[in-house]
Amino acid sequence: MKQAFTRLATLAAATTLAATALAVPAHAAKTPAEAKLGVTWLSKQLTNGLVHNDQYDIDDYGLTVDVGLALKQVGGQKKKVTAARKALAANAGSYIGTGDELYAGSASKLAVFAQATGGGAANFGGEDLIAAVQSTVSTTAPTEGRIVDQSEWGDYANVIGQAYAAQALSAAGASEAASTRDFLLRQQCGKGYFRVNFSASDAAAQHCRNSADEADTDATALAILSLKSLDKKPKAVREAIKKGTAWLKATQRKNGSFGGGALTEAPNANSTGLAASALASVGACKPAKKAAGWVKKLQVDAKAKGKLRSARGAVAYNKAAMKAAAKDGIVVETRDQWRRTSAQAVPALLYKGGCR
Repeated sequence: MKQAFTRLATLAAATTLAATALAVPAHAAKTPAEAKLGVTWLSKQLTNGLVHNDQYDIDDYGLTVDVGLALKQVGGQKKKVTAARKALAANAGSYIGTGDELYAGSASKLAVFAQATGGGAANFGGEDLIAAVQSTVSTTAPTEGRIVDQSEWGDYANVIGQAYAAQALSAAGASEAASTRDFLLRQQCGKGYFRVNFSASDAAAQHCRNSADEADTDATALAILSLKSLDKKPKAVREAIKKGTAWLKATQRKNGSFGGGALTEAPNANSTGLAASALASVGACKPAKKAAGWVKKLQVDAKAKGKLRSARGAVAYNKAAMKAAAKDGIVVETRDQWRRTSAQAVPALLYKGGCR
């Protein structure tokens, strides 16, 4: 049972979005107190450099990447970032797969982390992450450029992992960078959003079908951040960023919040935080500031007392999560959600005063 959950956790972690360490704009010279408070709480979630899930007694490598990247972006936590880097390097094989197993999304995400925190992705804990990602990229039509899991569990690769792959391979100057990027561009729908899931591997059409695909804020935000980070931005990339940004602006609620995808349509701090970072990255500072302001309302205050005292700086997924924590505290069963939300939402607090 534990082995099965570990694999499922790996898959979930590989698809968890983190806007950190991607293309981000300059923010205020002085880091906002809210962002500092947030990374202070996040830093305490690391045990020997890793996030440990007490509910299922596993080390969550994917969430560790998210937390490490959030700490890196906000700053002021160099020792904790280094600890996470060393711990992840020591467990790289367990995260990306060993033997005949190789998880494309995990390898791509870890490569981005390695590049962001030390520059070395070609030898990370003895693993050549760039070569690993390259080996998952299809070279035959109609799936040329698409990442594919090599696993007995099936292929769970998706657009989120594709965005990480495009970024990692581009930064490394890999030969598959262009095809991986181009396949990512094909996942953008006519209205500007990016879908999460690929077409079936044997489908003739490997692009967004609009009416058959679900709009997803998280996938769109990450795709924008990934494309924005590329050194080379041909017209197709620039147009994709423009269309994606327009869609985010159009779907932002009046109070500044965003919902996620088909299963997370209600406003939440995960999606809103990611959207804020994506908007800020392209200079859409007004909507980014508004989104950051909404996230701030779900952050546990620096003067919080009672059950929330030890959660100062953490960001709740929504009002219901905040209310429950105020009554019972952050318990074992809810800590994972708080950690995932905070890893994605805390960086957005950098833009509560706008961006430039």
